[in-house]
Amino acid sequence: MRRKLAAAAMELFATQGYEATTVDEIAARAGVARRTFFRHFRSKEEAIFPDHDDTLVRAAAVLDAAPPHENPLDTVCRGIKEVMRMYAASPGVSVERYRLTREVPALREREIASVARYERLFTRYLLGHFDEGAHHDGDDDPLLAEVAASAVVTAHNHVLRRWLRAGGQGELESQLDHAFAIVRETFGSGIGDRPAVAGGRPAAAVSAKEEDEVVVMVARTDAPLTEVMRTIKKALQR
Repeated sequence: MRRKLAAAAMELFATQGYEATTVDEIAARAGVARRTFFRHFRSKEEAIFPDHDDTLVRAAAVLDAAPPHENPLDTVCRGIKEVMRMYAASPGVSVERYRLTREVPALREREIASVARYERLFTRYLLGHFDEGAHHDGDDDPLLAEVAASAVVTAHNHVLRRWLRAGGQGELESQLDHAFAIVRETFGSGIGDRPAVAGGRPAAAVSAKEEDEVVVMVARTDAPLTEVMRTIKKALQR
């Protein structure tokens, strides 16, 4: 019913305008009573974004199910792809919703509030990878975690908006992967560099040292490939 009401709202907004559309008209278009609309949405603004609650739950599930050896920043990048999939599932609706949010201030404010919920989720996750001492002893790692969470969301939204402005055309996921690679290169140092402990030993360990003009790298067999490649790149840049 939420999706049916949201579809009815989008149809009316597109044909007669957002301001001119009433809740009664949305309910009538969906074939239900006004009180049914308010059982699912508190306002017509909410009907524009019917999927964010479920998407937030799916993103949180990605974080909860992350393998212990995965870099936390990589996990966050996977988590926010749930938002991308939500938009990509209905390109036409997503493009029209984007147009409306650009035109209606109330919808822009609601969109900003939705973005903030994802940022809070990812920030809490990244901060959870530092012990309490790091939060109180002037350690910069917690600051890095908050900045990195915001960077992931910003990179995602930049690519998503570009896709929406193009009418929902093009391969979205590969563009996101490119943007996330930039975020990991910029903010990845310090997040996940302290390997998580599992079974009394680090879940992943990677190190490199220079011997004359040769770089020797040692890695655990369960070390994430992203950490291996990042370590090699840093060593070669010295």
